[in-house]
Amino acid sequence: MPDDVPVTAAPADQRCATVTYRTGRERPPSDRPWTALWVSALALPPLALLAAASWAGRWVRPGADDWCFLPLVRDEGVGGLVGTFYLDDNGRIGNALLVGAYATFQVAGHQWFPLVSGVLVIAVLWAVAVLALRRSRLRTPRGLPLLLAAMTTALFLFATPNTYKTFYWPAAAVSHTLPPVLACAALIPLLLARSATGRAFAAAVALLAAAFLATLSEETAIVVVTVLLATLSVSGRVVATAHRGFVRLWCAAGIAGTAAGALVLLTSPGSRNRRERFGAETASLLASDSLAASLRAFAEITVGVVTTWQYAGAVAAGVLLGLLCRRADGTVPGPPAHGPLLATAGALELLVSGYLCTVIAYPVFGARVSDASANRLWNDYLLLYVILLVGAGTLLGLALRRYAPRAATPAKAVCAALCVLVCVGPAIALDHLDTALRDRAGKWDAQDRRLREGAADGERVLPYERLVISRMLEPFSGGGRHYWPGGCVADFYRIDRVTDGRAELSRRHGGPGP
Repeated sequence: MPDDVPVTAAPADQRCATVTYRTGRERPPSDRPWTALWVSALALPPLALLAAASWAGRWVRPGADDWCFLPLVRDEGVGGLVGTFYLDDNGRIGNALLVGAYATFQVAGHQWFPLVSGVLVIAVLWAVAVLALRRSRLRTPRGLPLLLAAMTTALFLFATPNTYKTFYWPAAAVSHTLPPVLACAALIPLLLARSATGRAFAAAVALLAAAFLATLSEETAIVVVTVLLATLSVSGRVVATAHRGFVRLWCAAGIAGTAAGALVLLTSPGSRNRRERFGAETASLLASDSLAASLRAFAEITVGVVTTWQYAGAVAAGVLLGLLCRRADGTVPGPPAHGPLLATAGALELLVSGYLCTVIAYPVFGARVSDASANRLWNDYLLLYVILLVGAGTLLGLALRRYAPRAATPAKAVCAALCVLVCVGPAIALDHLDTALRDRAGKWDAQDRRLREGAADGERVLPYERLVISRMLEPFSGGGRHYWPGGCVADFYRIDRVTDGRAELSRRHGGPGP
């Protein structure tokens, strides 16, 4: 029986095949071992990307904000960092907890962070894919949920213009890469809930997780609220009556948790200090020139993301899901009746949340918010973009099975090829980044030994040479005009201050300063 013909529509001469399948003696193509084998093989390229990137994490060394976190956590513990964030810096106490979790291990925490975070991302997305398919009563070939999770992970982490700030820089990853993943993790209790106790637990998790996320990342909190409001607005048409009340309660719990966390954040002394420092008060955020500039910046970001062809891999993975999934009884599902509504709601929530994230980031970053060097700011809604592409591909695959069944086989071949091809560019970029990481690590370690030895010998002022990677900030940037975070470097090595090592080296050789 062809894979694209529903069991209920099988012709008379094939009904015996249908019966034998249902008794376990014959399987449709989507359930055959060969299908599971090639689908599982397609997950290997994105998994290899993740493994190679995680292995390169051993070359990561601190820089930029890391210099300030390390001595503070070393001397005052995680509690000291939480107090500094809440009272002085930004009010993000959830952010301080996660930063403190890796900064406790000092330099080793930075080296292990890519591996730990990479495993967390793939594990969460894999679990969500498995449970979502099970909840939808869809059966897929073995390996397809892993393919969906691996492709989403690889594109989210490595198809960006600055992988270092997305994956390797722990401070940025904690603020913008992990929060949307943690938001996805809150779906797991929802998808597992079967009893009244399970539903109550899922609602409690939504409440607490949303409150934590609001003190972790303002941008992700915006995305979460936008998605929950969109879910509430379409629930009357797309959620079965038996589950509608619970879904609405779960969404309301998430919105209430976000509001509670946002209240803690916005009323904190640190958040007030940050708003005053960058002129990000409500009146400034809502000023017409700021809103217009944010719109232009978001348009530039959108063009850059949409024209990144590697994201087609997410669509390809979704098409394979639509072409290979079956209902529990073996029949082929058709496109959902509310497919256009879901697609419209998804596009609107992405555009609205993306623009609002740009609005609140603009006062701090200005026109740089759309630069590739600030791509970490996009990650809060970029994961939503990749997931929506997978969903769009699934709708396309279901439509192909229903309206163009003869195109299913070539579509599988094209999508399989795309799943491999989209990994080539990130693989090359990761190889170049690995070389840069290794080179910086060697220089960083040599300078670290020199500074520690100088401090041990009683030196109070020592030269520091900037070691820039992926446009990260270092002391004496801007041609030596900007000292930050030189003071934090001095605190790390327990000396009074550091001087511009490149300028001193240039003067020794009679050349001009930087």
